Amino acid sequence: MKSDDGVVKRRAVVAGLAGAATLAAIPLMTHGDDAAARGKGESKPDPAGSGKTVATKGRMPVAYIPHGGGPWPFVDVGMSKADKESLTAYLKAVRALPRTTPKALLVVSAHWEESVPTVMTNPKPPLFFDYYGFPPESYKLTWPAPGDPALAARVRELLAAAGMKSGADDKRGFDHGTFIPLKLTYPEADIPTIQLSLKKGLDPAEHVAIGRAIAPLRDEGVFILGSGMSFHNMAGFGDPRARATSVSFDNWLKESVSLDEEARDKRLREWASAPEARRVHPREEHLLPLMVVAGAAGADRGAIAYNGDAWGVKLSAVHFG
Repeated sequence: MKSDDGVVKRRAVVAGLAGAATLAAIPLMTHGDDAAARGKGESKPDPAGSGKTVATKGRMPVAYIPHGGGPWPFVDVGMSKADKESLTAYLKAVRALPRTTPKALLVVSAHWEESVPTVMTNPKPPLFFDYYGFPPESYKLTWPAPGDPALAARVRELLAAAGMKSGADDKRGFDHGTFIPLKLTYPEADIPTIQLSLKKGLDPAEHVAIGRAIAPLRDEGVFILGSGMSFHNMAGFGDPRARATSVSFDNWLKESVSLDEEARDKRLREWASAPEARRVHPREEHLLPLMVVAGAAGADRGAIAYNGDAWGVKLSAVHFG
């Protein structure tokens, strides 16, 4: 790392994309009778309006979470104590969101893009330290969760059934969009985990469709997580002028995810028309995991589960189901 104070400060900001925030009561992120039905393993009306009922027993929620920046909670990167404790508490509490222990985790990280949606198939994935300029201990972190080749094959099967081409990667390891937040959520690293890549081109409609294709996994015990950041403009962190920009977009996000499925997905597909959209996301790779999560959410309405300040701008997490 260079010794220039400006460079050090800049890297600390990049590494510390988590602010002082308020933490919602995660286990209560449910919706009335639907929540009761899920908890009791009962049925509920088909949201498609067929008049039939659909099973809800064991259905997993889906969540879009902020992963911060670099190795922020495990290495001193200049984040304030309050900022660190707030986001750490939220990510630890995500464990309580599913009502039963997931059989597996599927993570869509902002830090992996391929020409087609691609799954990792290594049964013992290594860690992929895709950050730089941090202290040596940043590269000695561990999170030895097992992979799940069978789940990877199932994801490809579902994508194929939806008419989508897919790929497999037996070398890819967990990038920091996965191992950093999940080292807090599941520190024992004992739940099989795979990543699913974004698709190059970052078409929001394609990513909503990807989420819709893999939605059956929710009824198969798989907890789907989108790992990104609701604000991701490096020039905006620490700049007081970005505050109003981030608030405008955050308000749009909160309203959009709470809408019914059709209206929500339309808004997300057209996210670039949102207030201050390109000032918040000059490049949308950190927002696209939300599109996959929303597609997988189906008729479940979303709600903001975490909302706070990250270096002066708003940062949110969204839960569905």
